[in-house]
Amino acid sequence: MPGLLDLFMFQASKLYILKKRCNEMPYTPSGFFCDRLIRERERRDGEGSIGKPLHFQGQDFEALRQECLQKKVVFEDDTFPPAHESLGHKELGHKSNKVKNIVWKRPKEICDNPQFIVGGASRTDICQGDLGDCWLLAAIACLTLNEKLLYRVVPQDQTFTENYAGIFHFQFWRYGDWIDVVIDDRIPTFNNQLVFTKSAERNEFWSALLEKAYAKVHGSYEALKGGNTTEAMEDFTGGVTEFYEMKEAPKELYKIMKKALERGSLMGCSIDALVPARFETRTVTGLVKGHAYSVTAVEECKQSHQKEAKVRLVRLRNPWGQVEWNGPWSDNSKEWASISKADKEKLHHQNAEDGEFWMSFEDFKKNYTKIEICNLTPDALEDDKIHKWTVSVNEGRWVRGCSAGGCRNYPDTFWTNPQYRLRLLEEDDDPEENDLACTFVVALMQKNRRSERKMGANLFTIGFAIYEVPKEMHGNKQHMPKDFFLFNSSKARCKSYINLREVTQRFRLGPGEYVIVPSTYEPHQEGDFILRVFSEKRNTSEEIENRIEADHPVPAPASAVEESEEDKHFLTIFQQIAGDVSSGSPGSAWGTEMEITANELKNVLNKVVVEQKDLKTEGFSLETCRSMIALMDMDGTGRLNLQEFRHLWNKIKRWQGIFKHYDCDYSGSICSYEMRNAVNDAGFHLNNQLYDIITMRYSNENMNIDFDSFISCLVRLEGMFRAFQAFDQDGDGLITLSVLEWLQLTMYA
Repeated sequence: MPGLLDLFMFQASKLYILKKRCNEMPYTPSGFFCDRLIRERERRDGEGSIGKPLHFQGQDFEALRQECLQKKVVFEDDTFPPAHESLGHKELGHKSNKVKNIVWKRPKEICDNPQFIVGGASRTDICQGDLGDCWLLAAIACLTLNEKLLYRVVPQDQTFTENYAGIFHFQFWRYGDWIDVVIDDRIPTFNNQLVFTKSAERNEFWSALLEKAYAKVHGSYEALKGGNTTEAMEDFTGGVTEFYEMKEAPKELYKIMKKALERGSLMGCSIDALVPARFETRTVTGLVKGHAYSVTAVEECKQSHQKEAKVRLVRLRNPWGQVEWNGPWSDNSKEWASISKADKEKLHHQNAEDGEFWMSFEDFKKNYTKIEICNLTPDALEDDKIHKWTVSVNEGRWVRGCSAGGCRNYPDTFWTNPQYRLRLLEEDDDPEENDLACTFVVALMQKNRRSERKMGANLFTIGFAIYEVPKEMHGNKQHMPKDFFLFNSSKARCKSYINLREVTQRFRLGPGEYVIVPSTYEPHQEGDFILRVFSEKRNTSEEIENRIEADHPVPAPASAVEESEEDKHFLTIFQQIAGDVSSGSPGSAWGTEMEITANELKNVLNKVVVEQKDLKTEGFSLETCRSMIALMDMDGTGRLNLQEFRHLWNKIKRWQGIFKHYDCDYSGSICSYEMRNAVNDAGFHLNNQLYDIITMRYSNENMNIDFDSFISCLVRLEGMFRAFQAFDQDGDGLITLSVLEWLQLTMYA
């Protein structure tokens, strides 16, 4: 609810009531919304950027290190202690035989002269231990190829000598924010050997400590078991990864690769090994199956003896630092004689067994089976010469019963999913293409599923669809209704719904406005997500949020209203309960001064409502009647007089008609997904987060809302709107309340 439902939080034992415009973020006691509001506030202050990462779990590395140095103690991290829960919950849980002999030790207890990094970080510093996290280690190995990115994740100002206090820190990208993660240097060992990741150099520990910090972020070491290399690569860079199978690669793959490298993207490729036993086996051409390569350049050059003007070449690197391609365009092949000396210098051609080699683009497509491109965000690229993506980031949530509508196969609920308006503003600078289109990548990532494994969470099957907005609706920020999706097909969509952490796909569409609808495949699946859009030119994307407002029809004067038999019946009951203190006909008695309490109101309403044949209800609860009293009690007596009761009854009749309209099966309840429309019909226009709150507050375990809860919700909505407008004297959508005023209003609502 706007204004009075703005956020408030306790901070440093003081109550701060933060005012926001009524069409912005609402308050709710739910931890999710409070956390989200706090993150939004931090971002406005620059928190969460690369230059100002968030302190994970509130731990400030420099402050903690200085405190330890002053006290002359080594740091002990209570948030990730040397205990069973930090190892895991299942195979590495406290009942597992694997962990019985594990001893947590500091590097100085493991070897003499421990060092953070020995002779520079390299691939040989990463050797897998007794944990199935090769996906993570492969990403770390790729990271060592780019020092700038590596030392952002692994800050260099850390040693076991100068200012040593047993504390280290690492930085990761996590769902839109950069975080700084603090750990102590106690590492699991068995017989004085590291149990998990280790370096080829026994006294080097940066990779083991990096793994520990990453495990802390996800709750335990065991949470890292099984994954995809690109998941970690994105967490190290903040980028978004595209996958291409060579046999299904788009015709413009070369151009995609070229532009990706111009933007500083990280790119890897591999050759699938169909038989696991043959992983990392060398072929006759010198390539290795089941092995990751880095793509370091793509270029075109002119061949003197060929009719075709140019040949396309790809430069690759084997992380081993040796074992190279021996086919055409390999280091000492004859093809190099067909290009000019200037081109050779441009390509930095050299004949050396260094793991780096060239091959033609056609041979590249024939020999490799998969390519992965990790597109970096602008904040990860500081070089002004690099052509950067434009990136927009949106956080969202699927709420069961309200905004977890499932895929297009469920038309009754699909429209309730969060919707994001995408505006493509400029065409690509690409003279080779005849169509005026915009290239962009959509990435939908589900959050926190790995860290929630111990609670039984698995990855949802997720995907998204893109719909074109008709020109007459451009600029209209209203949530698209059910009929729009029933009568309009998607303009584009992800290739398939899949149970990965992130689903990404590249598109080319004309400039204009579109709606992106992210969803789980099945409805009613609740979870958080982040939706990112990367485009070559300018774009904007934002969640569609209806403006928060209420229609307040002015009730007609009493004399102008013709009373029905039902009204007269109510009046008779009212008089019997409150006591008839006036004379005259029932029709003229609406102006009397009789008053009733909440208990008496409950009796008045329920004696008539429960008699209605077309409305299945057990009547109103005492709590709902108390809210009704609070809504209509203009004189602060805690009772309703006859005039106040009449206004209330007119509202109830109107809201009852809306409820009956949506209670199609006469079950006495309406589906929580339909609550959005019912509330709108009642004259209350809310945003998505408020609809989520209503669902959580008023629906039952079957995601249905009964008549009593429906009326209670509308009563509270009207009361809070009315209270806000009473305080908003200048109509600017902002009010200031003291703690006393806030509590008085919310306690009596």
